[in-house]
Amino acid sequence: MRTLELGFSKGEMTDSPYRRYFNSVMAPLPGHVLEALSKGPVAHELLAPFNRVAGLQEDGHGLAETAYTIAPDGSARIACLTEMPGVTPAMWDWWFAWHGSEAPRYKLWHPLAHVDVAWADGEGHTGRYVGRTSNIVEYVGAQRLNVGVRFVAPADIGFDAKELARRGQVAICGRCLVRDLKMEAGWLVHLIRPVPGGSEMRSRFWIGGPHVNPIGMTGGVGRLVGRAAAMLRPISAAQATELLIHDAQEMNHLAAFLPALFAEFGPGTTESGS
Repeated sequence: MRTLELGFSKGEMTDSPYRRYFNSVMAPLPGHVLEALSKGPVAHELLAPFNRVAGLQEDGHGLAETAYTIAPDGSARIACLTEMPGVTPAMWDWWFAWHGSEAPRYKLWHPLAHVDVAWADGEGHTGRYVGRTSNIVEYVGAQRLNVGVRFVAPADIGFDAKELARRGQVAICGRCLVRDLKMEAGWLVHLIRPVPGGSEMRSRFWIGGPHVNPIGMTGGVGRLVGRAAAMLRPISAAQATELLIHDAQEMNHLAAFLPALFAEFGPGTTESGS
């Protein structure tokens, strides 16, 4: 059995072709993230519910682009804005397909929290992520979690695919899983859109409450079991804070070197199919 390690192992630091991108010194959180954390939870009306997710592809910004709240339905809503000079939406679309096939790639993203990753289908890099499930071991705060993301097409949750393409946007959409409990726990969306000089990412999470459902159990029974599970283990403001911090850290960290990584390992390079 493989030993799971936080950070690059000695062997990875010697042999991995990505070792020069591994940097355990992470930049401080951006000022707007620190401001959001200092304010604490916001009014739930400032963060749209999941059924209004398609509004992310519209121009402009919401009233709260970096914030968190616990909604009346018991779910946590989390938003984080990441500004990314020199980064294109296509780089992130490539990254989500590329990083999930081996742990050293995943560790680049958050060297102080990411432990392991593998595709649930047992295949390696295929150039796609939609329709696949990424099994993950990571820390969120001080808690080590066995979680996953089942990636879905943006149109499946309400986005207009033609409009995304017209605007040059990429939407990464996924169902959040807690593998130890065999539960679907929420949704995530990273909407990346071009701006002068680069891109910006509008990340959203809806965790807990009505978004909880046993994996593979559909219909009314699944909703009832999910509702009971959500009530037994409600999401807390502290957990929402930890997820906001984690997202801000990993997205800002990777964005700093993603253009160089993409140039070396992206489409059209000798390493693109590995």
